[in-house]
Amino acid sequence: MESLCGVMKTILEEKVEKVIVSARLSDSPCVLVTGEYGWSANMERIMKAQALRDSSMSMYMSSKKTMEINPTHPIITALRDRADTNAGDKTVKDLVWMLYETALLTSGFSLDDPTTFAGRLHRLIALGLEVDLKDTAAAGGDDDGAAAATGGAGTGDDLPPLEADATASSSAGMDDID
Repeated sequence: MESLCGVMKTILEEKVEKVIVSARLSDSPCVLVTGEYGWSANMERIMKAQALRDSSMSMYMSSKKTMEINPTHPIITALRDRADTNAGDKTVKDLVWMLYETALLTSGFSLDDPTTFAGRLHRLIALGLEVDLKDTAAAGGDDDGAAAATGGAGTGDDLPPLEADATASSSAGMDDID
């Protein structure tokens, strides 16, 4: 499990302080917890809503999140097996990001980029239903342009853009409109 913790920490980079194996989880695959002296999820939400907040203070007091994983959960064991086979696999990265974002929501935090999360979720639903989103987008079945915003995420190797890529593609799209 330590190798999976290292892979997850590498993928999530500065989003989490560390990834550890937890003995206290029973039903969920993972959870995010904050440090003793950092802000709770509710305090982060309150401070983000402040109109005259100081961004340097929020970076200083923003909680350092620790991701705890459940070593006995089937999702984590399957992810460990896949990561041991190929840690650089795009599917492993996508699954780690999906676990992180769902843990954010279940732990009471808010998502930094809900559009990217929705793209991953839509891709997962399409995969489960054996639907190719590329075919629907090409046929004009997507009226709101969501497939274009998520890179037309299909069931192949393509993924919705990760956090760094999502901001770059969305800002380029805004320049084209102006």
